Amino acid sequence: MVSSKQLRLTRDAAQMANAVPQVVLHRVSRMMTAGVVPNRRDQEEFYRMGAEKVAAFGESWTAMSMQAMAAQQQFVGWWMQTWWQVALGGWTNPPTFQHLSNSAQRRWMNSMLDVAARGMAPVHRRAVANAQRLNGKR
Repeated sequence: MVSSKQLRLTRDAAQMANAVPQVVLHRVSRMMTAGVVPNRRDQEEFYRMGAEKVAAFGESWTAMSMQAMAAQQQFVGWWMQTWWQVALGGWTNPPTFQHLSNSAQRRWMNSMLDVAARGMAPVHRRAVANAQRLNGKR
């Protein structure tokens, strides 16, 4: 079964797949027509192009690191709680190893989807906004 997180990540990836070629086409065309000495407006756009890539990378890296660290902490907490409940006999009818394994896999998958979504968000936001701005839809 496909989760809402998977659908959201797929939607964002599709939007980026649509926006990025538009932005690249616009900017490369602009570079080609600017020639050897670009005007002030072109220089500002070219500077913005580089600066936003550095900023998006930094934001993505930080967001993914923070989300991965939070996911690891949650997973360790869950695993320790489960381990102690089973080890101390806190469950009258303890789950099977397969049940624990499936639950851990679901948690791990959800955590990784969260990490990917956090990392994609700054890039997605900029790519879609640039496509709208450069195509005059803003």
